[in-house]
Amino acid sequence: MSEKVMKTDTEWREQLSPEEYSVLRQAGTERPWSGQYVETKTEGVYRCRACDTELFRSTEKFDSHCGWPSFWSPSDSETVTLTQDRAMGMTRTEVRCATCDSHLGHVFEGEGYGTPTDQRYCINSISLSLEEAEKAGQ
Repeated sequence: MSEKVMKTDTEWREQLSPEEYSVLRQAGTERPWSGQYVETKTEGVYRCRACDTELFRSTEKFDSHCGWPSFWSPSDSETVTLTQDRAMGMTRTEVRCATCDSHLGHVFEGEGYGTPTDQRYCINSISLSLEEAEKAGQ
């Protein structure tokens, strides 16, 4: 696992765009179908936009038709942390980057997608950057 990334709020604001900051540091959510990776089929590695930690691979991405990129598993379970989120009047499981504690999205189970884990990691595109397979050496 990567060494923890700790930055001040000012440092995060300097590094991230206002939209990235809203999602990654304030647990915001981008509008459905607005993210650049919703329908992407490009092979590669999805990394945390804030700290560059590998989070997901294209081999675990699937079409959930929910408006956000969906993965059935992180590339390594130690790269994400899961916490209970009681915001918006419901209980959900929030997904955060284990390296920099940035908000990524939420994970849902038992929705009938037929994935190997029966999970859907519903992740904001703005929380990710895609390293294409040719560049990643896959």
